[in-house]
Amino acid sequence: MPTLFHHLLTETQAISPDAEAIVHKKLTWTYKQLGQLVQQQARALQALNLQPQQRVAVYLPKQIETVSSFLAISLAGGVFVPVNPVLKAAQLGYILSNCNVTILVTSKNRLPGLTEVLAECPDLQAIAITDAEDIDYEAVAGKSVISWQRFMANAAETLQTPPTIDTDMAAILYTSGSTGKPKGVVISHRNLITGAISVSEYLSITAADRLLAVLPFSFDYGLNQLTTALLKGATCVLLDYLLPRDVVMAMETYQITGLAAVPPLWAQLANVTWPEGINGHLRYMTNSGGKMPKAILAAIRAKVPDSRFFLMYGLTEAFRSTYLPPEQIDIRPDSMGKAIPNAEILVVREDGSLCDAHEAGELVHRGSLVAMGYWNDPATTAVRFKPAPGQLPQLPLTEIAVWSGDTVTRDEAGYLYFVGRKDDMIKTSGYRVSPTEIEEVVYASGLAKEAAALGIEHDVLGQAVVVVVSADEPEAFDGQTIVNVCKAQLPNFMVPAKVIALAGLPKNPNGKIDRKSLTGQFANIFNENS
Repeated sequence: MPTLFHHLLTETQAISPDAEAIVHKKLTWTYKQLGQLVQQQARALQALNLQPQQRVAVYLPKQIETVSSFLAISLAGGVFVPVNPVLKAAQLGYILSNCNVTILVTSKNRLPGLTEVLAECPDLQAIAITDAEDIDYEAVAGKSVISWQRFMANAAETLQTPPTIDTDMAAILYTSGSTGKPKGVVISHRNLITGAISVSEYLSITAADRLLAVLPFSFDYGLNQLTTALLKGATCVLLDYLLPRDVVMAMETYQITGLAAVPPLWAQLANVTWPEGINGHLRYMTNSGGKMPKAILAAIRAKVPDSRFFLMYGLTEAFRSTYLPPEQIDIRPDSMGKAIPNAEILVVREDGSLCDAHEAGELVHRGSLVAMGYWNDPATTAVRFKPAPGQLPQLPLTEIAVWSGDTVTRDEAGYLYFVGRKDDMIKTSGYRVSPTEIEEVVYASGLAKEAAALGIEHDVLGQAVVVVVSADEPEAFDGQTIVNVCKAQLPNFMVPAKVIALAGLPKNPNGKIDRKSLTGQFANIFNENS
């Protein structure tokens, strides 16, 4: 049984070296070929003086170097930091600086736009360019730049195996924080391995499966498509799609058996035609990252009636928490299910006591999937990672659980139901978005005196981003100017769907903008005909 992240590859490679591991476009890598690539890259990283537990960021779309980088970083003793390729330079710069990244793996076409932010990353020493020519590159912002060919050719002769154990850091996944800056969720090797084992168990994944990876690997839900495939010796097909039709065509072309997506993508897939043959090989589908609208779920299930659909709930701080077995969908269509294997989900009151059936309380997750906290942020960690309820006082060491901030209920049979969030985070398109991060961009533009970014319920997006601003002449205010500013500085999922101007924004007794009042005022804005 694997104990470290890279063991997912090495153990499967030993059993099934000639099985297909990764498919990208028209290219295929067997487990043996992937293993050889990872070995060489791990030695190349050590030749760049990568030290145990140092962070290496990977800022790439889904391609073979993305996969090999994660595994090679782990094998070399480092910590991989997947950066969503849709993030802009400013967000990348923050991540590189925040977790003291020493090596960056990115592509030639991305490098020119990064000069300014790289100058603000004193710990960054080297940049490996995946698609650059075999030539010498000039340093950028004082950082060494090396082509992929020379990076791999300069690999150390032997790999120095670091003394890594399963409770060491393996990865840092960045998710938006309530302060407006992304939070780095520290993931251990044990977290990754436990997650792969648990999910592959209830999804019954085998070596015969072919999983389509359409979600970003910086998203724990997306990364799990890779980890479960490696664990079971299955095939992981990499896809960065432009249109929903691309996903459907890939399912047919690659004979996909498992598809994971978020509600906005499912909504798009519901509106395109699926070849009938997909029903013959698509064994299961999963949803997480937001509630699945019933109409969309029904439309998808009608396209592939023989496929099993799993509704799930999770959070990066504990990866995955619950799943609803497909046979329960028609019985409990509003439920988020029960705990996944090797996890316990509690519903508690503010004092930590357990709630009764149908009593709303906070979802608390305990078990080996609980992450290691937020990188270099003890204050925020203390809010979300707290002692698990109901511990025996005789135990001298305290078990830490994740207190999700989500309000749920549990019925008599133990099935859970989502009620709402306790904080102001916006959950849109499968992402958790900080309102403050959007507001900072609006304020910096000088176009508004006050701004509040809200998450308003939306049938397709889960929540849509709505920005409410104060203006001297609200009727004449051009909201598109703010949308354009956001488009230039933020990833697409953070760009507001609507901008509303008011003469002034309501305040609470502390003088802060009253988000609850604004959210209630515009709660039905996407249901109105105007």
